[in-house]
Amino acid sequence: MVSEGHLLAVFNSAHRVMKAESSLKTLGLPILLIPAPRRLQTDCGLAIRFSEEDRPGIMAALERDGLLPEFISRLEAGEFVTVWTCSNQPPVAEQKR
Repeated sequence: MVSEGHLLAVFNSAHRVMKAESSLKTLGLPILLIPAPRRLQTDCGLAIRFSEEDRPGIMAALERDGLLPEFISRLEAGEFVTVWTCSNQPPVAEQKR
């Protein structure tokens, strides 16, 4: 279900992840709601899977809707590596500058 290089957006509640899924699918963005792997510490047990190439559009849409995830992890060499957290990153609009 998760392959090398896939990104997983992890949220702090099932309500937020389902709202984010609905918003992203409405925009036609290529995402998939999946059970979060047990190796990831999640409060809701779900994650949104997407590719690196779709990350800018997905993050911009989530920020616009006030639905940024708690963190994003990437599967690298069989391990999940956190590549972004809501608490230590500037807003997406500032990252593009």
